[in-house]
Amino acid sequence: MKAEAIERGEYVSRVLGLYLGLAETPARSSRLDRRLAEELYEKQIKIEEVEAAMILASARRLLRIADAPMLGPIRSLHYFLPVIDEVRSVPVSADYIEYLRGKLAAFEEGRLRPHKA
Repeated sequence: MKAEAIERGEYVSRVLGLYLGLAETPARSSRLDRRLAEELYEKQIKIEEVEAAMILASARRLLRIADAPMLGPIRSLHYFLPVIDEVRSVPVSADYIEYLRGKLAAFEEGRLRPHKA
């Protein structure tokens, strides 16, 4: 689905929903996040490219080696811009994105499950 195939408001809502649904993102979006989502729409960035970039960036952050230094929370949708550019220049297969989506879901499930002593 191309960015122009859906209405601006729906596109912006979907981008912000994807963003807020990720681990380590704020509880709500800012006006700057909304403006960036609008700019992505205006540039006709496919929603699939935005989603792939978010999943890829989240996987890189969360599925690192255990003794890697802690990273701070993501504070802005702008964090994903370099990865959006990367995904647009070197497309990632849908199968790989599904694989990462599953790995992230398993990671989140493990993080939410209480540890046994």
